[in-house]
Amino acid sequence: MAPVTADDAFAESVDPSVSCSSCDAVCCRLTVVVMPEDRIPRHLTTDTAQGLEVMARDEEGWCVAVDHARMCCSIYEQRPAICRKFAMGSPYCRDERATYREQMLRGIPLVLRDE
Repeated sequence: MAPVTADDAFAESVDPSVSCSSCDAVCCRLTVVVMPEDRIPRHLTTDTAQGLEVMARDEEGWCVAVDHARMCCSIYEQRPAICRKFAMGSPYCRDERATYREQMLRGIPLVLRDE
């Protein structure tokens, strides 16, 4: 995830102490809707029952673009707009991380959100 700069409209709501290096890549398990202007290789996408084009997931629920050996996006320069807008340390990021941590502490397996 790209760091948020002071020019961003919601920069003051971003917690600068949050880092992707101390996360289990929770955002890489969220549903990522592909917009028409995104230039994503089609073999990395799938269609939902509602007709939305989304990033496909592997058997464990990870986005198929995740390079598991390096734990980074394999199509970073081509990643969807929604991924570009997902700010590390934003309220949404922190909420997703907190939900994930709570579920893990309670022994609740990660549940993928339906499209």
